[in-house]
Amino acid sequence: MKGVLDELVDDIEYWERLYERLPASVTVVRQNADDIKQRQMIVWLDGERIATMMFGEEVTRDLEVGRHRLRVSNTLFWKTVEFDVKSGDQIRFEIINRAGRITYPMLAFIGVGPLYVTVRRVA
Repeated sequence: MKGVLDELVDDIEYWERLYERLPASVTVVRQNADDIKQRQMIVWLDGERIATMMFGEEVTRDLEVGRHRLRVSNTLFWKTVEFDVKSGDQIRFEIINRAGRITYPMLAFIGVGPLYVTVRRVA
């Protein structure tokens, strides 16, 4: 016959097992006011292309527990971020296609200038 303590232990183990199965996800947003709002940004997750994003867009993907790699490119420059995911994590990254110090001078002289990629973990 089970006692109250045995039932409590069973409940704890049940909830621990349930928590270990909570889905995890990553969301990538491109909505920062510093974004130049031009050109697409290409997003890869663990080597798989998951989105081509314009300003104002976001993309979410479910993840397995473990180590992951997010790579973002504006077709000229790229950034790669590695991160770990635990069960139930809801991770959020902000990507920005931004002008640098030489962007506007080059734009004035030759009509084009480089845009740089910023990736920030925000949650």
